[in-house]
Amino acid sequence: MTSLQRHKERHRTDRIGWLRAAVLGANDGIVSTASLVVGVAAASSSHSSILLTGVAGMVAGAMSMAAGEYVSVHSQADTEKADLSRERIELETSPAAELRELTAIYVGRGLEYKLAAQVAEQLMQHDALGAHARDELGISAALSARPVQAALASAASFAVGAALPLGVTTLTPGQALIPWVAGTSLGFLALLGAVAAQAGGASPLIGATRVTFWGALAMVITAGVGALFGTSI
Repeated sequence: MTSLQRHKERHRTDRIGWLRAAVLGANDGIVSTASLVVGVAAASSSHSSILLTGVAGMVAGAMSMAAGEYVSVHSQADTEKADLSRERIELETSPAAELRELTAIYVGRGLEYKLAAQVAEQLMQHDALGAHARDELGISAALSARPVQAALASAASFAVGAALPLGVTTLTPGQALIPWVAGTSLGFLALLGAVAAQAGGASPLIGATRVTFWGALAMVITAGVGALFGTSI
């Protein structure tokens, strides 16, 4: 009897949950805070008011990201649990029908009917719910929803992202505030996009370009609104 040894492979799918939340949080932290600072600065506000507005935006944004991410991902987790619960009942009450269903899935993927039936039967004997969760519902351990992890990653990454333009705001005098905050924030966004794309196995250049474009657009629009209304906050 031959022994089966599984060689080690590095896949990126197990990073999807935290990577998506972290990138979204950091990107939102940089874009929203930088846009807020640039918009308020364009309205000719004082340096202290600009900084206070940025800090308030960072705190509110981090809490909002955590709450929103938790609720969103928890809804996904609730849906997964409901589907698994229903699948468990169906396996208990109609195992033959579930076996035919799993067999049909494997036939649709290219297996001959006889082999598909054998595979389905063996997998159901080993872990019936796991087989149906993976192949029928598309639920796997690597891609399953983790609300707390996503919420913490979003909040922390938003705060880190927001701290970058805030740091520049603190160190930059009023006259040079807008170009410095805008320029450095675009640089931060480009770096973030490149690193996130690299971690996900995509092109760093495309990732950096995509994130930088939308960040620049957000800052231009916000600065235009601030200059148009000229409201002192």
